[in-house]
Amino acid sequence: MQKRLEELPELAEKANKENKKYFANLKKRTPKDLDYVMQDLHDKEFAKTDCLECGNCCKTTSPIFSDNDTKRISKHLKMKLIDFQTKYLERDADDFMVLKTAPCSFLDDHDNTCSIYEVRPKACSEYPHTNRRKFIQITDLTISNTAICPATFNIVEALKKHYPFEPNKKVRR
Repeated sequence: MQKRLEELPELAEKANKENKKYFANLKKRTPKDLDYVMQDLHDKEFAKTDCLECGNCCKTTSPIFSDNDTKRISKHLKMKLIDFQTKYLERDADDFMVLKTAPCSFLDDHDNTCSIYEVRPKACSEYPHTNRRKFIQITDLTISNTAICPATFNIVEALKKHYPFEPNKKVRR
Protein backbone atom coordinates (compact mmCIF):
# COMPACT_ATOMS: atom_id res chain seq x y z
CA MET A 1 0.00 0.00 0.00
CA GLN A 2 2.82 2.42 0.84
CA LYS A 3 4.27 2.14 -2.68
CA ARG A 4 0.83 2.79 -4.18
CA LEU A 5 0.41 5.88 -1.98
CA GLU A 6 3.79 7.19 -3.08
CA GLU A 7 2.87 6.73 -6.76
CA LEU A 8 -0.69 8.05 -6.45
CA PRO A 9 -0.06 11.82 -6.70
CA GLU A 10 1.94 11.35 -9.91
CA LEU A 11 -0.64 8.96 -11.38
CA ALA A 12 -3.43 11.39 -10.53
CA GLU A 13 -1.51 14.31 -12.03
CA LYS A 14 -0.94 12.38 -15.26
CA ALA A 15 -4.65 11.57 -15.46
CA ASN A 16 -5.80 15.05 -14.39
CA LYS A 17 -6.18 16.63 -17.84
CA GLU A 18 -7.88 13.53 -19.24
CA ASN A 19 -10.21 13.36 -16.22
CA LYS A 20 -11.21 17.02 -16.59
CA LYS A 21 -12.05 16.48 -20.25
CA TYR A 22 -13.83 13.25 -19.45
CA PHE A 23 -16.06 14.79 -16.77
CA ALA A 24 -16.74 17.88 -18.90
CA ASN A 25 -18.03 15.55 -21.62
CA LEU A 26 -19.99 13.51 -19.11
CA LYS A 27 -21.63 16.69 -17.77
CA LYS A 28 -22.79 17.60 -21.27
CA ARG A 29 -24.60 14.29 -21.65
CA THR A 30 -25.03 12.89 -18.17
CA PRO A 31 -26.26 9.30 -18.30
CA LYS A 32 -29.55 8.84 -16.46
CA ASP A 33 -28.15 5.90 -14.52
CA LEU A 34 -24.88 7.59 -13.49
CA ASP A 35 -25.67 7.58 -9.76
CA TYR A 36 -26.52 3.87 -9.88
CA VAL A 37 -23.36 3.09 -11.81
CA MET A 38 -21.28 5.10 -9.33
CA GLN A 39 -22.90 3.29 -6.40
CA ASP A 40 -22.05 -0.04 -8.01
CA LEU A 41 -18.45 0.96 -8.80
CA HIS A 42 -18.06 2.33 -5.28
CA ASP A 43 -19.42 -0.85 -3.69
CA LYS A 44 -17.20 -3.09 -5.83
CA GLU A 45 -14.08 -1.07 -5.05
CA PHE A 46 -14.72 -0.92 -1.32
CA ALA A 47 -15.48 -4.64 -1.19
CA LYS A 48 -11.76 -5.12 -1.90
CA THR A 49 -10.36 -1.98 -0.26
CA ASP A 50 -9.56 -1.72 3.44
CA CYS A 51 -9.32 1.93 4.42
CA LEU A 52 -7.41 0.97 7.58
CA GLU A 53 -4.52 -0.17 5.40
CA CYS A 54 -4.30 3.32 3.91
CA GLY A 55 -5.66 6.17 6.02
CA ASN A 56 -4.20 8.67 3.56
CA CYS A 57 -7.28 10.91 3.72
CA CYS A 58 -6.87 11.24 7.48
CA LYS A 59 -3.13 11.78 7.17
CA THR A 60 -3.19 14.49 4.53
CA THR A 61 -6.50 16.39 4.47
CA SER A 62 -9.09 17.79 6.81
CA PRO A 63 -12.80 17.29 6.56
CA ILE A 64 -15.14 20.22 6.91
CA PHE A 65 -16.72 20.26 10.37
CA SER A 66 -20.35 21.39 10.36
CA ASP A 67 -21.95 22.95 13.43
CA ASN A 68 -23.72 19.64 14.08
CA ASP A 69 -20.39 17.79 13.83
CA THR A 70 -18.67 20.06 16.34
CA LYS A 71 -21.55 19.84 18.81
CA ARG A 72 -21.73 16.03 18.55
CA ILE A 73 -17.98 15.50 18.82
CA SER A 74 -17.44 17.96 21.66
CA LYS A 75 -20.26 16.29 23.60
CA HIS A 76 -18.71 12.87 22.94
CA LEU A 77 -15.34 14.14 24.19
CA LYS A 78 -17.04 15.77 27.19
CA MET A 79 -15.63 19.14 26.18
CA LYS A 80 -17.25 22.53 25.98
CA LEU A 81 -17.94 23.41 22.37
CA ILE A 82 -15.69 26.46 22.43
CA ASP A 83 -12.85 24.46 24.00
CA PHE A 84 -13.14 21.78 21.32
CA GLN A 85 -13.13 24.39 18.55
CA THR A 86 -10.18 26.26 20.07
CA LYS A 87 -8.11 23.12 20.57
CA TYR A 88 -8.76 21.34 17.26
CA LEU A 89 -10.30 23.63 14.64
CA GLU A 90 -9.67 26.75 12.58
CA ARG A 91 -11.41 28.57 9.75
CA ASP A 92 -9.90 28.01 6.32
CA ALA A 93 -9.71 30.47 3.42
CA ASP A 94 -13.25 29.46 2.35
CA ASP A 95 -14.56 30.13 5.89
CA PHE A 96 -15.07 26.44 6.69
CA MET A 97 -14.16 24.90 10.03
CA VAL A 98 -11.31 22.42 9.49
CA LEU A 99 -8.66 20.72 11.59
CA LYS A 100 -5.66 22.76 12.64
CA THR A 101 -3.31 19.86 12.02
CA ALA A 102 -2.65 16.99 9.67
CA PRO A 103 -2.64 14.11 10.26
CA CYS A 104 -5.99 14.21 11.98
CA SER A 105 -5.76 14.61 15.74
CA PHE A 106 -8.10 11.64 16.16
CA LEU A 107 -6.14 9.21 13.97
CA ASP A 108 -4.19 6.43 15.65
CA ASP A 109 -1.00 6.34 13.60
CA HIS A 110 -0.29 2.70 14.51
CA ASP A 111 -3.41 1.13 13.02
CA ASN A 112 -5.17 4.02 11.23
CA THR A 113 -8.24 3.78 13.46
CA CYS A 114 -10.25 6.82 14.48
CA SER A 115 -10.82 7.57 18.15
CA ILE A 116 -14.11 9.36 17.34
CA TYR A 117 -15.26 7.02 14.59
CA GLU A 118 -18.81 6.64 15.96
CA VAL A 119 -19.29 10.43 15.98
CA ARG A 120 -16.90 11.45 13.19
CA PRO A 121 -17.78 14.38 10.92
CA LYS A 122 -20.30 13.75 8.18
CA ALA A 123 -17.61 14.58 5.60
CA CYS A 124 -15.53 11.68 6.96
CA SER A 125 -18.39 9.20 6.96
CA GLU A 126 -19.22 10.09 3.35
CA TYR A 127 -15.64 10.18 2.05
CA PRO A 128 -14.66 9.76 -0.78
CA HIS A 129 -18.18 10.77 -1.89
CA THR A 130 -18.12 8.46 -4.92
CA ASN A 131 -21.47 6.92 -3.97
CA ARG A 132 -23.22 10.22 -3.47
CA ARG A 133 -26.48 11.11 -5.19
CA LYS A 134 -26.10 13.74 -7.92
CA PHE A 135 -22.50 12.65 -8.33
CA ILE A 136 -22.11 14.78 -11.45
CA GLN A 137 -22.13 17.86 -9.19
CA ILE A 138 -18.92 16.88 -7.41
CA THR A 139 -16.64 15.82 -10.25
CA ASP A 140 -14.02 18.49 -9.40
CA LEU A 141 -13.85 17.16 -5.83
CA THR A 142 -13.59 13.62 -7.19
CA ILE A 143 -10.67 14.58 -9.44
CA SER A 144 -8.92 16.12 -6.41
CA ASN A 145 -9.59 12.99 -4.36
CA THR A 146 -7.88 10.77 -6.97
CA ALA A 147 -4.57 12.12 -5.68
CA ILE A 148 -5.44 11.22 -2.07
CA CYS A 149 -7.53 8.05 -2.19
CA PRO A 150 -6.41 5.02 -4.21
CA ALA A 151 -9.99 3.74 -4.23
CA THR A 152 -11.23 6.98 -5.80
CA PHE A 153 -8.54 6.74 -8.47
CA ASN A 154 -9.66 3.17 -9.24
CA ILE A 155 -13.35 4.13 -9.30
CA VAL A 156 -12.72 6.95 -11.79
CA GLU A 157 -10.70 4.62 -14.01
CA ALA A 158 -13.53 2.05 -13.85
CA LEU A 159 -16.08 4.75 -14.69
CA LYS A 160 -14.08 5.74 -17.79
CA LYS A 161 -14.23 2.13 -18.93
CA HIS A 162 -17.96 1.92 -18.21
CA TYR A 163 -18.72 5.10 -20.16
CA PRO A 164 -15.85 5.39 -22.64
CA PHE A 165 -15.13 8.91 -23.81
CA GLU A 166 -14.88 9.20 -27.53
CA PRO A 167 -15.02 12.66 -29.08
CA ASN A 168 -18.10 13.29 -31.21
CA LYS A 169 -19.79 10.15 -29.92
CA LYS A 170 -22.77 10.12 -27.61
CA VAL A 171 -22.31 8.73 -24.13
CA ARG A 172 -24.13 5.44 -23.64
CA ARG A 173 -27.24 5.94 -21.49
